[in-house]
Amino acid sequence: MSPAASGHRVVVVGGGLAGMAAALQAASAGAVVTLVEKRRKLGGLTWSFERRGLVFDNGQHVFLRCCSAYRAFLGRIGAADEVRLQPVLDVPVLAPGGRRARIARTSLPLPSPLHLAPALLTYRHLSLVERLRLERAVRALGRLTPADPALDQTTFGRWLSAHGQSERAVERLWDLVVLPTVNVRSAEASLALAVKVFRTGLLDTLDGADIGWSSVPLGRLHGAHGAQALAAAGVEVLLGKAVDSVEAPGDGGARVQVRTGGRVLGADAVVVALPHDAAPSVLPEGTLGDVARLGRAPIVNVHLVLDRRVTDLPFAAAVSSPVQYVFDRTQAAGVPPSSRSQCLVVSLSDATSWSGARPDELVRTFFAAICDLFPLARDAALVDAVVSREHAATFRGRPGTAALRSGPATGLDGVFVAGAWTATGWPATMEGAVRSGLAAADAAVASFGSERPATRELEAAPA
Repeated sequence: MSPAASGHRVVVVGGGLAGMAAALQAASAGAVVTLVEKRRKLGGLTWSFERRGLVFDNGQHVFLRCCSAYRAFLGRIGAADEVRLQPVLDVPVLAPGGRRARIARTSLPLPSPLHLAPALLTYRHLSLVERLRLERAVRALGRLTPADPALDQTTFGRWLSAHGQSERAVERLWDLVVLPTVNVRSAEASLALAVKVFRTGLLDTLDGADIGWSSVPLGRLHGAHGAQALAAAGVEVLLGKAVDSVEAPGDGGARVQVRTGGRVLGADAVVVALPHDAAPSVLPEGTLGDVARLGRAPIVNVHLVLDRRVTDLPFAAAVSSPVQYVFDRTQAAGVPPSSRSQCLVVSLSDATSWSGARPDELVRTFFAAICDLFPLARDAALVDAVVSREHAATFRGRPGTAALRSGPATGLDGVFVAGAWTATGWPATMEGAVRSGLAAADAAVASFGSERPATRELEAAPA
């Protein structure tokens, strides 16, 4: 227990990954923690829903071996056994008509970037000339530093063009990595964020990009396990409570006040762990500057339940197709082992062009696309289908975003912020969310110094 945090009260606003990580971190330091979440479940943007006896996730989320904070968080909440992690990076890349290639690393102990060379040299979706030109760009990436502020002033697409990459190479290879991580295509992506992804995931370590994913619904992985961990840590969780405001009154009473409904929660510190488009609404005007300029990148998922299995791949990327990535979520959805059915989920990042489409149009379009990628699907019947959307899933990782992403401190005494949108050095990922929560909690605890707690118990008073 930290002597500085013992007896101090911390209120965390938001029950997503950032909020849960902050609450657990503050509690482990000895603080008395209350977490307030407006929904009636934990998990934030990683949640699940039921339909006709099956469980679907609102979006497909993967992590990499290099995501050390997120993997530690899974261990902290007792969920580490409910994810799968590839022993070696291997991403099948499909094209209509059955043409396949792979983005993979060799298991041989070759130095970076030679561990990627066999796959890149045999990548069938590019011409031989385009494959040979990949080496120039890969080596140049390894010489760039993500923290260089100049890299946030230009796009990755412009840099790729200057390093001999054709439009087809960008579409069929580079965007397969950039789009689901930076949440925009290379043509729009900040070079700094793209360098972070490629350096940390693919180049700095040999196994950093090995891919992991949940083998259970996300509502269980994060929500249920998170609730159990918070309870075990002594964190009070208030669900279904929207926060009206966070204030630092400076009136000699509580250092910070959180107004929620008819209650006022007094605290020594508050961590506001809300999305960037929601956090400003509970803080005094101007606290977060121009954070709204980060923009919003939607994610759309099309869930298709087929009457038979059409692929044995756990997931795959696609080129020359409206499909970006497709995941087999049959087991996680709860399809009985005795059933022949298969549940495939098409995941679309930066889905601006699809976010307003009618569900029947999305289902029709992507079932046809699945049939083009998996010939066995042409004989399958569509048993059920549902579309899920997150219209503001992440910020848009464009040039100039680094200056808009604040650290945990807000300038208000005792008030800190967390979320994947804050200045973590990472794009808007689960890793970034967890790192932000840890940083905000540590900053809150450090702010106590040798001060005695200002509040001894939770206040309940008229708003």
